[in-house]
Parts: sequence; C-alpha cells; structure tokens
Amino acid sequence: MKTIHSIIINLMFLLTGIIFVTTTTAQTNQEVTVEELKEHVYFLASDSLKGRKPGTIGGRIAAEYIRDQLIENGLTPLGEDGFQYFSVTTSVEPGDNNSLSFRNIEAIPGEDFKPMIFSSNDNLEAEVVFAGYGIELDHDSVKWNDYENLNVEGKWVMILRGDPEPENDSSLFISFGNDRDKVLTARDKKAKGVIFVSGVNSSADDKLMANTFSRVTASAGLPAINITRALADSIMGDGRSIADIERKIIEDRKTIGFAIAVNIKGKTDLDRVEVKTQNIIAIIEGNDPVLKDQYILIGAHYDHLGMGGHGSGSRTPDTIAIHNGADDNASGVAAVLELAEKFNSERSKLKRSVVFMAFGAEEMGLLGSQFFTNEPEIDLRDVVLMVNFDMIGRFDNDKRALMIAGTGTAEQMEELLRKHEENSDMNFTHSPEGYGASDHASFYGAGVPVMFFFTGAHEDYHTPFDDAHKVNYEGEKEIIDFTYPLILDVINNDERLVYTEAGPARKQSGRGRGGLKVKFGIMPDFASTANDGLGVGGVTPGGPGSVAGMLKGDKIVAIEGMPVTNIYDYMARLKKLKPGQRVSVDIIRNGEKMILMILL
Repeated sequence: MKTIHSIIINLMFLLTGIIFVTTTTAQTNQEVTVEELKEHVYFLASDSLKGRKPGTIGGRIAAEYIRDQLIENGLTPLGEDGFQYFSVTTSVEPGDNNSLSFRNIEAIPGEDFKPMIFSSNDNLEAEVVFAGYGIELDHDSVKWNDYENLNVEGKWVMILRGDPEPENDSSLFISFGNDRDKVLTARDKKAKGVIFVSGVNSSADDKLMANTFSRVTASAGLPAINITRALADSIMGDGRSIADIERKIIEDRKTIGFAIAVNIKGKTDLDRVEVKTQNIIAIIEGNDPVLKDQYILIGAHYDHLGMGGHGSGSRTPDTIAIHNGADDNASGVAAVLELAEKFNSERSKLKRSVVFMAFGAEEMGLLGSQFFTNEPEIDLRDVVLMVNFDMIGRFDNDKRALMIAGTGTAEQMEELLRKHEENSDMNFTHSPEGYGASDHASFYGAGVPVMFFFTGAHEDYHTPFDDAHKVNYEGEKEIIDFTYPLILDVINNDERLVYTEAGPARKQSGRGRGGLKVKFGIMPDFASTANDGLGVGGVTPGGPGSVAGMLKGDKIVAIEGMPVTNIYDYMARLKKLKPGQRVSVDIIRNGEKMILMILL
C-alpha cells in the first residue's frame, strides 16, 4: 500500500514531465532495514531527480521527500513547515549589455571578448597599459615586478594569462598566476579595469576562456574582460603581437610593460542567478523535565552536483551527465531517516530532544549548515552533540573500516567510543579534529562537539557513476546499528559532553603547486556573500589566528593594510606572506574595528 507521500510525489513527477515509480510502503517496521535503506537511496539517487542540485525541481522534490518522511515517522517539523530557506548563487552568465570599443571599432561579445566570471558590472573608458603577466613577486629566490615603472592608476591594464615559466610544473610563479589574484594586484596598483589575453601557451587556437562557475561566487571588484590575441594585436596597432611579446618575456626572463596610445570604452554585464533552497528540520522532544531543553542533532546533506560540468565539483568536468550521488550523500540521508524512525519508536525513553536535519548546498561550501549555525532554529548553546553522516554507503566488507572524526571535540568522547567499539568487529579509525570537508565543521566552529561518520572516498566520488546499485546496504545497516546505541547513550546520559578544542595547527610546509607557505588557521565563512570582508567561521586551536586572539564571527577586512573583501582576496594576500613574518590583520568584531598582530 502506498503512502500519501508516494502518491503526491508521483503526481509531482507527472506534473514536471518526469516519470518515476516509487515503491514506498507503509512504514510499520520500526527497525532499520536494508529494504528501507534501499528505498530511500534509490529514490534520492534516481535519474529523475537529476542530481539534486540546489534550486532545481529535483532538489526540491528530494527536500519534500525527506521532510514528508520525517513527518510520517512522527517527528514535529521546525522552521517553515520543516524547511529553513536560504539563497545561493548557482550560475553566472554574460548579460545582454557587454560592449568594448576603440578607434571606432566595435568588438563582438562572445567572439572577440567576454567578461570574466568574477568581473564586476561596470563602465570604464580609459587608456590602456600593457603589464606583462601582471605579477608582482618578491621572494628569496625570485624577484619579479610586471608593474615596475608603469603608471596604471585609473587605467585599463592588459595582461597575459598564466606565468613566465609555463613548462616548469614546480615554478614559484604558479601560485601567483591565478587570474583573480592578478585582478587584486591590479586593484592594489589603483587600476580601474583588467583585460586578459591568452598567449600561445595558454590558448594555442586563440579561443576565449570557457566560463567556469565557481561554487563560491564573489566579484573581484573591477571590470575584468577576456579578449582574443587578434583583438589585443589590433588594440596595440603598431605591429607588435602578443605571441611575440610572450615569447620574448619567456626567453629573456624579463618583464615587458608599456603604455598603449589608445582609449578603450568597455562595459561589463554579468547575470548572477540566485535560487532559493532549503534545509530540512524536524524534532523529537525529550521527556526529562530538565534535559529535554538540550539537543542532540543528527544530520546529513542531501544536495549533489546536478548534471556536473565545469565548476560543479565534478571529477569529470567535461562530461555533462546526471550525478546521482548515491553514496554522496543519499546514503547519509537514508541513515538520518532510519534513525529518526527508530528513535521516534522509543521516544518515551528519550531524555534529551533529538533534532534531525538534512542540509542543502553542502557541495557549494557547507552553505546550508553554515546558514543554520548563523540563523539557528534552536539555541546552539544547548546542542550537546552534532552527528554527521556523509558517504557511509561504500563499507568494505573485507577491510571493515569506519572512520570517525571529531573524537577530540568532547572530553568524554574517546571513552564513550571505546565502550561501544569493544562490542564491534569493525576497524575504527579516529580523527580528533572537529574541522573537515562536511557539515559537522560548521557546528564545531560554533562550539558544538561533533561526530562524523565516513567510509571513505572511491573512484566514483563526484562522478556520474555514484549510483544506487553500488551502495553496500548491509554494511550501511551495520553502521547505523552501531551508531544507534552510541547516540542513545549521549541522549540519556545525565552528564553532558564537555566541548574541547580539537585540531592543532597544521605543520607549515613549503609552497607546492598552488599551495600556501602560511596559514592563519581559520575556517572561512563561505556563506558570507556581502563582499565586505572575509567572515571567520571558526578558528583552529593553537593556530596563528587563535594565538593572536581571532574569534569565530570576526570579519577580516585587511592584511598588512591591504583590503580583503572576500576569500579570494584573503588567499591571494596569504601567498605573499612568509613563515616567521609578523603581520597586522584588521578585523571587525561586533561592529568595532580591531587590529590583531599575527605571527606566522
């Protein structure tokens, strides 16, 4: 017999032109079963949901399914009928009003030029200065300044993409060749716009760049345009060519810069598509008159990568196909739903209240969990433990390995785990750190003890091949059967877990390809999109930021007096710092400006 939910979902599929037949049966079995796990995963990871990307019909249907399952299992919805809405940017596309002209020549949008994905929307008519690769580097072994003896204030800067050592995979220049970083350098030099041109080493066929959407969107603060070499040669107009200039810079290992006697009038227009998505929240209220006002939160993210493509996070970015995300993370959601059903069947025995959540937009940077910790539906100070399930569907029956992270985030955690692990033949790996690449990190940053369960990455991770038939449902049931009494122990223990900071500063290493020499030891707040600084989502205990007094909730607005408007500025500034250096960091805390001194 189908549930009312199944009938509604089938109607929704029919109304949207999607054919899918559910096999949901009335949930009378209060135990965790392989059949129900399969039911949840096969639904959420079906082709019909098209990868559960935030803001899509498939993502909304997945959210409806999860919310309705929780309600059918007897839970009380929180928020707006079980949903907590928030907005995310899902794409950035050129608008209809892009233009570029010079010497009575009108360039053709999409053919001769296009705005860079991080461009600001702006108008600029100004002179042009060519500034090599647009790199300024002062290192013990390399000194390079493409802006030496150039006045770019108020002007367009034309620069080459890439770096002057294209054949050297370990080049120090690699860390400074990022397009967005070059815009920041130009901005520091008081330029008003940047024109990127690809040399032969960046684009042999002289094509414009593909627009690759970044999952964390922010304007670089200047109009930024990509043009063809042919158009760049026309702009210079004196017989010089970009191909020759690039070759000479590389061969001579010397910068080349010069003013171009031409005014360029340009307009950049990008349409940023913002969509509404949601977290799903429901609660089982506890029974102890005192402890019921404390919470255990059990969660998993339900979103995935949609159809994939460049900028989506897919490991096969050139393939446009449904990324079903069965293990990542329909498997985790299935665990949350089954635990909700089982805990509700014994709700009379629960002392503390239990909140169940499915997070949206995790794949875009933990946006759903960060939104919740910034705008919580319950008091986070009363959350005793956050349990996160992410990718628990590929349990290896031979290795029998289960990783548990966050084991150092509460004083009693290791002892608690040992008590329950001694009755299991699984091979447990503990990681004390509370930070990590999943939603528990947002809660750890908010001062909540966390447990994160994970069976490991695999070849199908973030590809179109993470399908429901590859999930080890018997293994997942075994994991859930292990976690149930463990969580129940925390729910009913009169002693509350005591939060501890876990995650010592990582060892500073030399700069690798695209790597950093130094780190502040913070977790950025990826949910912050105001472009007025970098929010601090958490601070690693013992790290340079922590030692200097930086706190979660601070907003970094400058480093060494140079502005920081977003995470990209922050990363670019870090690349220019050295171990052992003492730097000033301007922050905003509770509306007040402060300056911290950080020793790296």
